[in-house]
Amino acid sequence: MSLRALLIERIRQDGPLSLADYMAECLLHPVHGYYTTRDPLGAAGDFTTAPEISQMFGELIGLALAQAWMDEGRPTPFTLAELGPGRGTLMADLLRATRAVAGFHDAARIALVEASPALRRIQAETLSGHTPSWLDRVEDLPDRPLLLVANEFFDALPIRQFIRDGDLWRERLVGLENGKLAFGLGAATPQAALEHRLPDTRDGDLVELCAPAQTVTTELARRMAAHGGAGLIIDYGDWRSLGDTFQALHRHEMADPLASPGEADLTAHVDFEALALTAKNAGCAHTKLTPQGIFLERLGITARAQALVRGRTDKEAKSIIHAHRRLTHPEEMGNLFKVLGLFPAPAPPPPGLEP
Repeated sequence: MSLRALLIERIRQDGPLSLADYMAECLLHPVHGYYTTRDPLGAAGDFTTAPEISQMFGELIGLALAQAWMDEGRPTPFTLAELGPGRGTLMADLLRATRAVAGFHDAARIALVEASPALRRIQAETLSGHTPSWLDRVEDLPDRPLLLVANEFFDALPIRQFIRDGDLWRERLVGLENGKLAFGLGAATPQAALEHRLPDTRDGDLVELCAPAQTVTTELARRMAAHGGAGLIIDYGDWRSLGDTFQALHRHEMADPLASPGEADLTAHVDFEALALTAKNAGCAHTKLTPQGIFLERLGITARAQALVRGRTDKEAKSIIHAHRRLTHPEEMGNLFKVLGLFPAPAPPPPGLEP
């Protein structure tokens, strides 16, 4: 039975699904889930992430985290973690760039938080020269200093959507219409989690909530506040959620998110304000939200690109220049993606970011 058929039967028996439940089933169903069954990256997949575009991305992230480690007194041991590590490309580039940082590799204990069995196998091949451990949940990270990167991790966490109706909210649900999956609305009810959004929204406005993102951030911030470290959250989104950002990608094209459950990547923009406030409530400081292009330029991506171009063929040089533009230009990924740093006060913020 297909995932579509399973979802239709579930809705017939139990009623409409929240968008969060629908996303969780589509992405992580043990048999039919999108991440459970495939490698979604690259030309043969559905999307491409920054680490797959150029080695420069992971190299600069690695050197930034190594500097944060030195700024905090070179704690030993520490956890070097990545959330949702894709093919392991970012971690591999990070580790290559930090080989010359004295003591960094000896002190690092690599941890990969990954739910996909298919991607775990690819990560093991990519990182065959290292000994990472794989964790199912952020809660499984050990209580020790934590250096962390999460690139395009939070956008895939399940969201709920609510439409304002007076001082109440109606949840957007996935139900059935003429036997097919369709969006609908629940009854108007109060939502304590959205009380703070009444002053800046109007009737009919749609607001997204991501409870799993707040849970993850609390776990990360608690460890950093207690034991030290630094975290880089890199994703597309903005400071505050407003409007429908739920989307599906299939073969690098936008798709109907209800059309092929389990066959397309489902994501939503990250509400960075919610992450920042959650971290602060857990006792951890956060940086200003910074566009990815500015962040990478501060870390020296232009100088790195110039160094890589030297001695290359014209074709290779053009590829490097194109990758630099794609990662940094405001009309490409430079403004679409943002960076939020987490760090324990009074330590300095991660390199490339401002407190």
